[in-house]
Amino acid sequence: MKIKLAAFGAIATILAAGPVSSADVVRPEAGAGWVYVGTTHAQHMNDHDTIIVTGPHTNFRALQVRVTDAPLHMQRMIVTYDNGEPQDIRIRFNIPKNGVSRAIALRGGTRSIRQIDFWYDTKGWLRGTANVTVFGQH
Repeated sequence: MKIKLAAFGAIATILAAGPVSSADVVRPEAGAGWVYVGTTHAQHMNDHDTIIVTGPHTNFRALQVRVTDAPLHMQRMIVTYDNGEPQDIRIRFNIPKNGVSRAIALRGGTRSIRQIDFWYDTKGWLRGTANVTVFGQH
């Protein structure tokens, strides 16, 4: 099912509705204000990784996942905010090699993030490790 969004705020409604298909994987918009959050390496022998969010930029209203070197099927993310509150996001993205997810809105607007946990299946495990990089938007 393809859904066209007229406003960025509608993304949160889409996330609550269920899985996202590979048709929702898009290229990043130039000048959209995305900043680097962190990187992990999805290896075929693991199915879970964590990015600890550090640095001067920890407050975000949306996240975006970019994958290089191998395709990846991401099943879910848990974003843990600085107050310890988790947000379980069941995304089910099929992200191709060198692909980018759509923007993933965070609950409650701009939030300070402590860590991001990922659960995934690597599709190209015989071709190497998928590098998973997260970008945030203020």
